[in-house]
Amino acid sequence: MTDILQALAAVLEQRKSQDPQQSYVAGLYAKGLDAILKKIGEEATETVIAGKSGDSRQIVHEMADLWFHCLILLAYQDLQPEDVLNELQRRFGLSGLDEKAARNTD
Repeated sequence: MTDILQALAAVLEQRKSQDPQQSYVAGLYAKGLDAILKKIGEEATETVIAGKSGDSRQIVHEMADLWFHCLILLAYQDLQPEDVLNELQRRFGLSGLDEKAARNTD
């Protein structure tokens, strides 16, 4: 599963140097952080709507769009999917309540 994330991350990194007129992702990078965040917000809303519908295919479709745009944000900020996976690994086995309480003391 991480192979596809790594492959997407590599493509998204390549898009940083491409012509914004020729690449959707390069166009988002050129528009900047606010455009990327707006797109993530749109995709998150569409994912919520799909979740309410209960349509499995639509949920998967919208979740893929959301994850894709989150990967764009990671690349824009010079982060990798592994950074998120490492954080999930760190949290694995912790109570969600304990993990959240630990964040509140930082």
